[in-house]
Amino acid sequence: MYKNLLPRFLRYVKTQTRSNPESNTTPSTQTQVAFAESLQQELEDLGLSDVHYNVNNGYVIATLPSNIEKKVASIGFIAHMDTADFNAENVQPQVIEEYDGSSVIPLDEKGEYSLDPKDFPSLKKYQGQTLITTDGSTLLGADDKAGIAEIMTAMEILLNHPEISHGEIKVAFGPDEEIGVGADKFDIEDFNVDFAYTMDGGPLGELEYETFNAAQAEINIKGKNVHPGTAKDMMINALQLAVDFQNQLPQDEVPEKTGGRQGFFHLMSLSGTPEEAKMTYIIRDHDRQKFENRKANIYDIQKKMNAQFSQQRIFVDMYDQYYNMKEIIEKDMSIVELAKNAMLELAIEPIIEPVRGGTDGSKISYMGLPTPNIFAGAENMHGRFEYVSLQTMEKAAALIVKIAELNAK
Repeated sequence: MYKNLLPRFLRYVKTQTRSNPESNTTPSTQTQVAFAESLQQELEDLGLSDVHYNVNNGYVIATLPSNIEKKVASIGFIAHMDTADFNAENVQPQVIEEYDGSSVIPLDEKGEYSLDPKDFPSLKKYQGQTLITTDGSTLLGADDKAGIAEIMTAMEILLNHPEISHGEIKVAFGPDEEIGVGADKFDIEDFNVDFAYTMDGGPLGELEYETFNAAQAEINIKGKNVHPGTAKDMMINALQLAVDFQNQLPQDEVPEKTGGRQGFFHLMSLSGTPEEAKMTYIIRDHDRQKFENRKANIYDIQKKMNAQFSQQRIFVDMYDQYYNMKEIIEKDMSIVELAKNAMLELAIEPIIEPVRGGTDGSKISYMGLPTPNIFAGAENMHGRFEYVSLQTMEKAAALIVKIAELNAK
């Protein structure tokens, strides 16, 4: 039933689809366009209907028609094509069969990088399973090509097993999730389903409907540079102002010191000279009011620092990125219960926890299409230590089928 899952996944991850935050096109890279075209062909070859590529947003859409007479809700399954900002050229995945759960897995020939259970305790969960890893020089891309492979495999299973009852199902594979703009142009009228799931979570059992509220702040600081030998009472060092700005934020409210539903300020970049400096922050909180308070804090610091000078020195450009989809989904929890019940029927323990991040479902939910997030299996995402279990991917594909089956009842 899952014989095509592994070769399909290996083929996907070997295809370079890294997104580019500096691009003004959609998708942001031509490699994603080429990958979308290959997925479109694969969907057509499988036998799905109304397969098309939406040139306005970079999504490949396809439909599996209902095979039952009664009317039931239509479901969408969504995954993203792009990979994160780590080396994605020449991905050479390694397949480790029947992993013993305790051995160190060497990644590269030189022995510089390895997956060691002492450093990555999650490995112990996968005793007896088949793991797919990197070769130590690239990321793997299981985020989110595991999701694409699982959705594609589930559609293949449903097509090959017409005895499994299901309503109308649509799939969408989209671009640029990793740079936070992929869902901005998502067309819910084109997709036209009652609810959806993104297959973009981590380990087995994850079922998420609560994300961060998110904003980004670009801080531009104008200094006044003079020769340091005669700088007394004249120099205004932009880099020092950047340090002063950072020091006025709560020092314990940073990613490395927070967990659960605790929000944070994260300094992403700092560059410049005494003449001019630039800072980028991301601001996160699950609670909307606390989120708004965090943004207000940024503006308060700006106002306080500018008051020290005869002209404005601190400039803030801040914008919201996405919101906590819980505010939408909790109005009707039936779609979460459907996924939860499907997991229980497959003996998968549901792990329902807030996401310390966001998904395309965050934006899509606020467009009017409730879209929780389901596990796809990737561990240690976005780097050379990324890996995924084949058995977890199989269970994700089985879960898609089971959701469709339960929905038909």
